[in-house]
Formats: sequence, C-alpha cells, structure tokens
Amino acid sequence: MSEEKKISQKELRELKRLQKLEAEKERTEQLKVYEKKYAAFGYVCGIDEAGRGPLAGPVVAGAVILPPDCQILYINDSKKLSAKKREELYPVIMEEAVAVGVGMVSPQRIDEINILQATYEAMREAIHNLSVEPDILLNDAVTIPEVAIQQVPIIKGDAKSISIGAASIIAKVTRDRLMEEYDKILPEYGFASNKGYGTKAHIEALKTYGATPIHRRSFIQKFI
Repeated sequence: MSEEKKISQKELRELKRLQKLEAEKERTEQLKVYEKKYAAFGYVCGIDEAGRGPLAGPVVAGAVILPPDCQILYINDSKKLSAKKREELYPVIMEEAVAVGVGMVSPQRIDEINILQATYEAMREAIHNLSVEPDILLNDAVTIPEVAIQQVPIIKGDAKSISIGAASIIAKVTRDRLMEEYDKILPEYGFASNKGYGTKAHIEALKTYGATPIHRRSFIQKFI
C-alpha cells in the first residue's frame, strides 16, 4: 500500500511538472504576439536597456533578433527573473538568436549628454553591432532618435515581447558582469551586490571614499 502511495505521489509530481511546463509554453507563445504581427516585415529586433538608474557604471543596451520558431522558455522582463535564471538564459539566447548586439555608454558620456540621450546612444550602438540588419524594431517604451528603421514602442515591452525580454536579459547580464569586475578593483563600494545602484552602503562608501572614475557625477552631487 505504501509503495502504491509513493508511486502515485511521484506520478502527481510529474503531472504537476508537465502542467507547469505546458503553462510556460503557452505563456511563451503569448509573448510572440508582436513578433507574429510584424513577421511580414522581415527581421524583427527587440531593444531594451539596463542601468538607467544607478549612480555608477555605464548604461547598456541589448538588441536581439530571434528566429520565428524560437522555442526558448522562461524569457521575461529581466527584473522579474533571478540572477541565476538570467545567467542560465544568457548563453541560450546567444546560441539561438539570429543576431545579438550590445551597446554601452560610459558614465562620462552620461554626464555629458544626460541619461536619456545616453540610453538612445547605447541603443543605436546595439543596433549597429548586430550582424544582421533588422527590418523593424520593437522597443521597450521608447522611440529612438536618428534611427531610420521602423520602430514600434511597447509600454512594458520587456514583459510583453519575447524579443524585448531577450534583449533585456542580454543587457542586464552584460552590465551585471561588468559591475562585478569593477568590484574586484574597487571593493569598498560593493558593486558586485549593488551593481552601482544607490544602496545605503554604497552612499556611505561614497561619503567615506569619494567618487571613482565610474561614478556618474551628475547623479551623485547630493552625496559628496
């Protein structure tokens, strides 16, 4: 009897696992609604950024063209995913994508032209760095100036479009890895954990040690 119970529990767990998998497949299909809508244009590219808000480090943009039959599961707005899940998805996206481009704008440039213009610049660079020229861009909320390609801004696009979600993961992982490298050089600021955002510990370090070359001067004036 106990053995029968064990088997049934095992079967129940497997059933739940399969139900979750089917639900994720259905969610992923729903994320392709914009890609399917604009498929006739040709290559559909998702664009997103990471790092508009931090006090330190660059702003990074990702541009991703996924194949029409993309079967990658668990793509979502990078902020809704754990760091572990983002790291798991990063090489899968890099392997499966038709093309991936990354753009990066320095803290000094952010100070020079402001964060919004720097974000646009990073996005243009990401598009330029694609190995394939896209025919239409799906952007997370913005319309990028000085880009001739047709654009579709989508509010909260990183949670509504699989291409934009993939771009958000590429941008976020790229930037997080860079901040972890900065942490090895400048350990006092806790960049590995705060990724340059204005945590209490980071602000205290700023007050104690002053600004570094990777701090955005226009963001930290009230702290130093």
